[in-house]
Amino acid sequence: MQSIKDTYQRITDTIVEQLVAGTKPWIRPWRGNARRSAIIPRRATGEAYRGINVIMLWVAGQTFGYEENTWMTYRQAQDFGGQVRKGEKGTLVVKYGTFTPKDHEDDEHRAIPYLKGYTVFNIEQIENMPDRFFSPAEELPTNAVPHIEAVETFVKNTGAKVSYGGTKACYQPVCDDILMPDRERFDSEVHLYSTLLHEISHWSGANTRLDRDLSGRFGTESYAAEELIAELAASFLCADLGVPHDPRDNTASYLASWLTVLKDDKRAIFTAAAKAQEIADWMHARQPA
Repeated sequence: MQSIKDTYQRITDTIVEQLVAGTKPWIRPWRGNARRSAIIPRRATGEAYRGINVIMLWVAGQTFGYEENTWMTYRQAQDFGGQVRKGEKGTLVVKYGTFTPKDHEDDEHRAIPYLKGYTVFNIEQIENMPDRFFSPAEELPTNAVPHIEAVETFVKNTGAKVSYGGTKACYQPVCDDILMPDRERFDSEVHLYSTLLHEISHWSGANTRLDRDLSGRFGTESYAAEELIAELAASFLCADLGVPHDPRDNTASYLASWLTVLKDDKRAIFTAAAKAQEIADWMHARQPA
């Protein structure tokens, strides 16, 4: 069995490899299927994956061109009457949990955390699976809609103050508001909402909300870490809301700073993904039931 350190290293190496190639592995990996329910990777049970597992399965989907986002183990495929095709390569995901040694079962403070890696396969790698696991064909809209009410309402429900005007997109901690360029300056609603959800992710880090370190300056490790967290959070939120993710600033300086963080700390991508998931959960909790 692989050690926890080996699992951290394998996943970090996968992300670093994508970044070195100049690709952000959390960029929208799905193509023709735009159904909201099909964007976040899901288990055979229909339950959505979370955190680092979302990123790892997006990486695999992007690399191998899978349009479906249902994943399962070799044994699960057999249980459903399917069979993984010969020669297919699985994707590593992880499971977190805790266990208590038998001689301390009465002591709740002796629970020991663990991380276990295991392999899953995309539904497209499996033969003879029931039709219910595959997404129905969907007609994509022919005309772009610049104003997406679902996203506008989602952002409004968070309580964030957003102002449009000028040429800069940023969260301003002193004023505790988000400044966005005029809508007309964006090429499409995809660019606009990807940027907005990135900035609102920064906004969530104020000390009155999720209390992250927002004091880093460009070029520092803390700045790179926060930018990575915000971009991952934006990708999660875009997927939840059915908006294609078009990340901002795909520049060499950003890639280099993220690579430095990931190479220095093999747990950094796990931490960033967990904090990004926390942001998404926190914002969803502010929506009406």
